Amino acid sequence: MNKGGADEQAFSEFFAEFYSQLLRIAWGICGSSEIAEELCQEAFLRYYERRRQLPRGIEARYWLIRVVKNLAINHEMRARRERKAYRGVASRPIRESLNQGEIAVLSDESLRSVREALLKVPYKLRVALILKEYAGYSYSIIARVLNITENNVKLRIFRARKHLLKYLQKGDLYVP
Repeated sequence: MNKGGADEQAFSEFFAEFYSQLLRIAWGICGSSEIAEELCQEAFLRYYERRRQLPRGIEARYWLIRVVKNLAINHEMRARRERKAYRGVASRPIRESLNQGEIAVLSDESLRSVREALLKVPYKLRVALILKEYAGYSYSIIARVLNITENNVKLRIFRARKHLLKYLQKGDLYVP
């Protein structure tokens, strides 16, 4: 096998091994599976185009997470501008007695409310929380990915949880 073929094979294996985890991280950051897929595809495309100059192994994973994080920042800024242009307020009635269908609908609405609340958490705090809760990374790995200290990671996660709780307490959530 020539060097190009071995390089292609190594990239394919790396992609297969890490894509689903990167997708979970991206989804946690942006809250949309379609956008998360786009961000991951863009990140892997950038890695593929520069793979000979970029790090390999665990450092390649950190590089990809940083790329997805930066792509998500850009997407979020665009989305924020769009939300400001189309902002609207909707109120939901609270129901007294519930059947199974209503419980399912309320559970879906509550899950959506949690996702929306997560998206309201300031970006820097949210990314740390996503890496901890969705990706299961340790504080030390998150610190390396975000280029901050472990204490700063812990502080960001603590603050993110406080923000999330504040946003969730404002809404009507159904917890089955």
